Amino acid sequence: MKKRDFLKILFKFVAFFGLEKSFAFSNFEKVFKQDDDWKRILTPEQFQILRREGTEKPFSSPLNNEFRRGNYCCVACNAKLFHSSMKYDSGTGWPSFFDCYKGSIITKVDYKLLYPRTEYSCIVCGGHHGHVFNDGPKPTFKRYCNNGIVLKFMPLN
Repeated sequence: MKKRDFLKILFKFVAFFGLEKSFAFSNFEKVFKQDDDWKRILTPEQFQILRREGTEKPFSSPLNNEFRRGNYCCVACNAKLFHSSMKYDSGTGWPSFFDCYKGSIITKVDYKLLYPRTEYSCIVCGGHHGHVFNDGPKPTFKRYCNNGIVLKFMPLN
C-alpha cells in the first residue's frame, strides 16, 4: 500500500468517527503530492527525512541554538507544530519540545530499531518529523525529538 493511499484511509477513518472536529487543525487542507513534486520544493536532505523517514546528524541543526519567541513550522507545508515556549534543551542534539500544538501531528509505532518507538508526522502533509519519548520534562513528561532541517522557525514580533 502506498503511503498516500494509507494517509487517505487514515484521514477518512478520523473524519468518520468525528475526531477531526476536536483538532485545532480541523479547518486546514491536507496536502497530497507525488514524490517528484516534493523533490522540486524540498532539498534532498529534507526529502529524505520527510518522505523517507530519515534522520539528520545530531548537533547539526542551527535550531538547537534558536531562543527567540516564535513558532516552529513544517518546512514542507508551513503547518505550526510547536511554539518556542514548548522547546527545551534535551541534550540529545536535536531540537526538542515537551508539547506540540493540539492536532498538529499524527503518530504511529515504528520498529526500525527492533523495539517500538512512537514516530510523529505533520498532520497536514504527512511528513516525518521525528519521534516522541516519555522522558521529557514536566508538565507532559514528553520529548518530541525533531529533525531541525525539516522545521522552519517563524519569529513573533
